[in-house]
Amino acid sequence: MMATVAMRYSALILFAAMLCGCSADRSRQPFVSLAEEFVYTTLAWSPVSATQVGLHKHGELRLDAILDDFSPNAIEQQRNWLNDIRLRLLRAADLQTLSAEDRADFDIIQDQIALSLHEINTVQSYRHNPTIYVELIGNGLYAPSVLEYAPKAERCRHIVSRMRGVSALLAQARRNLTDSPEIWNEVAQDENDGNIGLVESTLREACSSEVGAADYDAAAKPAVEALRGFSTWLREDLSQRRSDWRLGAEKYAAKFRYALATDATPDHVLAAAEQDMRDTRRQMLALARTMPGAETSGDEHEVIAGALSKVAANHATRETYFEAARRDLAEVRAFVKDKDLLTLPPRDNLQVIETPEFMRGIYSVGGFNSAPAFEPHLGAFYWLTPIPATWPAARVESKLREYNTFGLKLLTIHEAMPGHYVQLEYANDVQPPLRRILRSVFGNGPYVEGWAVYATEAMLDSGYLNNDPGLRLTFLKQQLRVFANTVLDVRLHTKGMTDSQAMDLMLEGAFQENEEAQGKLRRAKLSSVQLPTYYVGWRDWHRVRERYREAHSGMVNLKEFHERALREGALPLPVLSRLIAGKAL
Repeated sequence: MMATVAMRYSALILFAAMLCGCSADRSRQPFVSLAEEFVYTTLAWSPVSATQVGLHKHGELRLDAILDDFSPNAIEQQRNWLNDIRLRLLRAADLQTLSAEDRADFDIIQDQIALSLHEINTVQSYRHNPTIYVELIGNGLYAPSVLEYAPKAERCRHIVSRMRGVSALLAQARRNLTDSPEIWNEVAQDENDGNIGLVESTLREACSSEVGAADYDAAAKPAVEALRGFSTWLREDLSQRRSDWRLGAEKYAAKFRYALATDATPDHVLAAAEQDMRDTRRQMLALARTMPGAETSGDEHEVIAGALSKVAANHATRETYFEAARRDLAEVRAFVKDKDLLTLPPRDNLQVIETPEFMRGIYSVGGFNSAPAFEPHLGAFYWLTPIPATWPAARVESKLREYNTFGLKLLTIHEAMPGHYVQLEYANDVQPPLRRILRSVFGNGPYVEGWAVYATEAMLDSGYLNNDPGLRLTFLKQQLRVFANTVLDVRLHTKGMTDSQAMDLMLEGAFQENEEAQGKLRRAKLSSVQLPTYYVGWRDWHRVRERYREAHSGMVNLKEFHERALREGALPLPVLSRLIAGKAL
């Protein structure tokens, strides 16, 4: 069934107090009370997100058994509540008396409210982006199958219950969607095929015996019919009403400010990224000329490309790709321990699995899905997207050359160890619980993505693989990708960059393989403001470390700095700098 906002709100405050274990005397802590209300009300709006972060009940309502509500009434209630709580926070929170930690939480909440209102009032993805609904269904059905928060039979009953809500959600999608960019429509159809396979095959195998084949089929059949019908509607109806995927300069600048929590403008970040691309290419040229068999007589591009080509020739096969990543994970874990870069999390809950089919539109290479903030003992997943058996040999080779032996190792460092997995495991130990949940669920993108880039660089700087020049050259190539991500996002969404210009930037400017470049161009059209998080975060992590060094008389123990910064959770990096170094960026 579909839950309305009013139903979810009714028992909110009592439930929040029960979960948080906070004092019942709220008159002395109005900010904490409002922060609780923000966190739990926001999660209650999205039962699918609630399951993913480990929140399972709202009063007597089982969130795991329902899907999100995209009715006009629910959207209007969300808008009104966001406006209301923003005003109540400003009236209740005395910024002069809030502790530094509470002020950091206050800043996170205000930016999240502004970002949510910008989405509801201005961007309105729910009116233009069908992948929202497709991925919501996929996540809603998939999460209970892999997160072991309850016995399998109970989780399967939740899956079946959510299947019963698929038709209603897709009916809302049809009413809401007025137009769509062609690329969004195409990806939604592809991912929707993944949802159909999920219901007809993966979940049927997992749950039929748990709930009974008849009960499973009774829910699955209408769900599949609705999914197939939605694909037909996308193909035959919505495809006739096309719109532009570009966000535009004004909308982009506002989203950039709220999502990244940075005082830098898109144009400022763009100029810096383009300069860093030029500087990095010069570093790559100098390094390439020192490598065995290097070409030294050609121009900059020829010399670098030749060295990278030799490195790319050493790669796994389609069949050994996953096993290589698992070996790499064990290797980098041992190196982190040996070099004592930081204390590794005590939980051993990381799994390497295939990227779910319904998420492969945007995660064409891989990704990371953390353990739930409410239940950090459950599984964390390093996703790798398998290479389809149907791909022609040239396309397979392009993918494997991009993620060659060194490239796959760097991906594993970034996504898992000591990148996203380690950072998010630290975040899942932040105290008190309300702060942990707030900073995990609404964590700052540049902090999260920037840490993964920064941590990869720190591994190399500590001598990983004995300072192999091929590894360093591959890393510098990946840094070019970080810079190019920013250039792509800003120029595509605000400056009219064409597909041809984008491909030239990636292929010629950043030495990417064609398969990688095509996937990144599609990702840039599917999202906005996410791609610059890597660059903004990497740059600001270095700035935070420098401020920390200054605060400690020029000396810094890297392990101490890493652990101090990670124990705060995913704060905006300017806020992190104030907290741990006493200095703004």
